[in-house]
Amino acid sequence: MSHSRVANSSQTLRFVLDGAVVTLHEPPPTMTVLEYLRDVADRRGTKEGCAEGDCGACTVVIGELSTDRRRVCYRAVNSCIRFLPTLDGKELVTVESLQQPSGAAHPVQQSLVDHHGSQCGFCTPGFVMSLFALYLNRDAADREQVLSALAGNLCRCTGYRPIIEAGMRQYGYASPTHWSREEAYAESHVEGLKSIAREPVAASSLHYPGFHAPRGLDELSRALESSPGALLLAGGTDIGLLVTKQLRELATLVYLGDVPELALVEERSQELWIGAAVTLTDAWPALLARFPALAEQAARFASPPIRNSATLCGNLANGSPIGDAIQMLIALDARLELRRGATLRRLPLEDFYLEYQKKDLAAGEFVAGVAIPPARDGQLLASYKLSKRVDQDISAVAATFCVSLKAAQVTEARLAYGGLAGIPRRARHAERALMDGGWTLAGIETSVAALATDFEPLTDLRASGEYRLKAAGNLLRRFYLQQQGEDVALRTADALLDVG
Repeated sequence: MSHSRVANSSQTLRFVLDGAVVTLHEPPPTMTVLEYLRDVADRRGTKEGCAEGDCGACTVVIGELSTDRRRVCYRAVNSCIRFLPTLDGKELVTVESLQQPSGAAHPVQQSLVDHHGSQCGFCTPGFVMSLFALYLNRDAADREQVLSALAGNLCRCTGYRPIIEAGMRQYGYASPTHWSREEAYAESHVEGLKSIAREPVAASSLHYPGFHAPRGLDELSRALESSPGALLLAGGTDIGLLVTKQLRELATLVYLGDVPELALVEERSQELWIGAAVTLTDAWPALLARFPALAEQAARFASPPIRNSATLCGNLANGSPIGDAIQMLIALDARLELRRGATLRRLPLEDFYLEYQKKDLAAGEFVAGVAIPPARDGQLLASYKLSKRVDQDISAVAATFCVSLKAAQVTEARLAYGGLAGIPRRARHAERALMDGGWTLAGIETSVAALATDFEPLTDLRASGEYRLKAAGNLLRRFYLQQQGEDVALRTADALLDVG
């Protein structure tokens, strides 16, 4: 690939595919990467299954420069809901890209063949690309790491074992001529992406009718002030469905992914700051470093391809009553930072949601980031998710509990739930009952009873209202028992059974 700088037109999308720079003048703003591959580039190995980022048949790998511009980071994403203009300055790798000059299969593909991991064939390219991302990012992988990497690939025509076996054994093959780990991280890939990188100034941004990717926070603010009806685009894992499922014509898209200030994760003395363009993949390690009790929630939050595109703040700004990050960060007393022009304001996350799909957000105002305070001394924390599938499923009930103790006295209680109301919110009556009753089984039972005052859950396809309310109380009991230690918890559980 030539590393001479490609013309820096504000109307021209540029990305790397198989070592060559692809340039497209004003591509349709909502054309998906999948549509481009199949209908324009004539690459039909990538498949469309669900068209909503669930099944994984459309998986591709995207490479982009790291923050320090010294290496390329490769991640699997769902091409069916990823809009093509967001590839600007990046590298795209498809299943066809893995073809070896000799005609041989890549080790990832050969391992699937040798271990009989191929299904009917429709979804196999997606499995290949998810395993290829794992191959590039690890020198070896155990069973759990393979399962995690494949959490977004749902088809299992031949069962789990041969696919998992192939994922673990793919590292035992000779290094390929093309797309080995050594080649992927070679300087040529870094220089190739640098050659199409845009300067961090407004005049350099990708900007044409229907799409604007500002290069800085001030440019973003001006864009939204002048076009308050524009639609903010981050990972597109929700907005993409407006196009693929609802077939809607969207307003002008303003893309956050090229604003450096919004890609920051900062450990400050009094808070953890996560910018609005930070993906879930990058946000979770920072959250877990401060709050390791959130590990189960992190592992079950969507799938790797979704986490590689979706942003933490996008989940917050969406405001869905079953947005798993919302109740979690409400319990942690997070603050949103909102910006309109040069004006900044902060407000508690719980105050951002007024009612179903109604938020405290003025025209032209946007979420710039979220600040999470550090854990307090004596603070107990747990987060739970109830859903029909373990991986990549919508919660019927999600809950995060944050309780501060002094001896057996509860000095602060933040019990936040999702799925029980039109917005994620705290159980205020249950919190008061727990603070009055103390950190005892009796106090917990009083708090559980108070949940019926806090919520009247709806019934839908995921769960009945009765189930949701009962499950909400059981999660609070579980929280208490898990904090008591195994012996005490078993005795308490036996006592509860006797009472029942």
